Amino acid sequence: MAKRILLMGNPNVGKSAIFSRLTGAKVTISNYPGTTVGFTQGNIKLSEKEMGIVVDVPGVYNMEPLSRADEVAVNMAEDGDILVNVVDATNLERNLFLTLDLLEKQKPLIVVLNMWDETRHKGITIDIEKLGRELGVPVVATCGLSGEGIKELIEKIRQIKDSGGTQRKTLSRELKWEEIGRITASVQTIRHHHHTVLEVFEDISIRPLLGLPLAALVIYLSFQVIRVMGEGMIKYIFEPFFESVWMPLMNAVSGFLGGSGPVHDVIIGRLINGEIDYSASFGLLTTGLFVPFAAVLPYILSFYFILGLLEDVGYLPRLATQVDNLMHKLGLHGYAIIPMILGLGCNVPGALAIRLMENRREKFIAATLMAISVPCMAQIAMIVGLVGQRGGRYVMMIFGTLFILLVVKGLIMNRVMKGSSPEILWEIPPYRRPHPAAVAKKLWMRVSEFLKEAVPFVLLGVFVVNILYASGIIDFIARLFAPVLSGLWGLPKETISAMLIGFLRKDVAVGMLGPLGLTNKQLVIASTILAIYFPCIATFTVLVRELGAKDMAKSAVIMLITTVIVGGLMSLMLPANI
Repeated sequence: MAKRILLMGNPNVGKSAIFSRLTGAKVTISNYPGTTVGFTQGNIKLSEKEMGIVVDVPGVYNMEPLSRADEVAVNMAEDGDILVNVVDATNLERNLFLTLDLLEKQKPLIVVLNMWDETRHKGITIDIEKLGRELGVPVVATCGLSGEGIKELIEKIRQIKDSGGTQRKTLSRELKWEEIGRITASVQTIRHHHHTVLEVFEDISIRPLLGLPLAALVIYLSFQVIRVMGEGMIKYIFEPFFESVWMPLMNAVSGFLGGSGPVHDVIIGRLINGEIDYSASFGLLTTGLFVPFAAVLPYILSFYFILGLLEDVGYLPRLATQVDNLMHKLGLHGYAIIPMILGLGCNVPGALAIRLMENRREKFIAATLMAISVPCMAQIAMIVGLVGQRGGRYVMMIFGTLFILLVVKGLIMNRVMKGSSPEILWEIPPYRRPHPAAVAKKLWMRVSEFLKEAVPFVLLGVFVVNILYASGIIDFIARLFAPVLSGLWGLPKETISAMLIGFLRKDVAVGMLGPLGLTNKQLVIASTILAIYFPCIATFTVLVRELGAKDMAKSAVIMLITTVIVGGLMSLMLPANI
């Protein structure tokens, strides 16, 4: 059987970078049995005949679990054949507590001093050979981003794979800290170091007086860059391709199919004034491909590129610190901002990230708020593109309403639901230079996952719309929901098709509002309702798995009640001639 090599360490010590260097791009992501805590694993070649399985274990500070993720890490340590303890070389003293815990497991252990390049910048010198003698295990210095020391680490893994564990007596917590102090003093020296510009910004970004304005500026600039990059790719790459290359081919297919008829309407769509209109024809090969690739993909690419930079620079934990007070008022803690930000890219990874929350109450609040008030980038792109043509103030009405809902619903649920939001400790890493290869790899993985999920649902949605129209089901459902649709919200019956498709893909649903000739008021109301009334089917499936069927049913009821109330209030409060 293949040896299981566990990468263990404190959060934010660079385990994922080491993991990527050891295993390459082909990895699998799994949940630990009986939990929603995920881990990543991949293969490493140990010899001509033997392979190893490298597992990126959830970050943990010691072997006394305080959360579900900690419990998983502790349990996984029991199943490992070789333990690779990844240590932040710039914070040796704090990291060594876990090292001493792992030594007590009596398993083959290698200590990896990662971020070795940063020790030089911080004036830290560590005697690697002496540290190895003190601990009684091999010690390797690495830089996960550049690959420094990885070859030596692989060689150490090959050499240690059949050796026994190090014998060490169990120490009390107090004696461990004394031992750590003695070891650190004997192997580490620190010389005077002047603050760099990045270190000055590190201090600024965690102090509320300057950190909050900086957070607002970072978020604003990030979305401006995302918008400019997305619009640039649409204008200069995707739209020219669909107009110059794809359109002639579609015109040829349209002519071959006779320009009309059931088959033509499904494949090419209905001709608008005798021509194919990518936004209104609703054919599988026209609208079905144009929406995910030309209208949405550019914004997804730019969003995940910027998100990857913020992650690797080390800004996201600082953002969580700044919004912690606000999040506690909404029944959450600061790190709930991470699922919200991920949800802006795509609600599916945002839904998966709610497992970061500490308890069932927090997971429920985070999932409900995200589903109601955090539209994905695909939907944002369609709203900006469609509603923005009428004027920027209409876009602001929609997103302003969503923000108000986020705050109001959070305040209500925090007051109504029993329990409180626990404080949580998280690592705030120093600012680091992002590595282009790492950013590119994450971008590729995220975008490819989006395309795998989005394109089939868009094609299915377009196909379903054509079938529903042809069979007359749309008209039947429109009459059934007329009291709410027209009477309460003031929307024409034709918008029911968009509402139905919103269960499949919300971005497609927003795009379907374009050909309906809605007034400005109707377009704002319909776009807002589509954002809040229910998650798309992919997100819904993930939330059922994360929350359970019972809690998801409760969350769905809250969403539907909120939709009815908000749509009615907007219809009453917005003037007809906005």
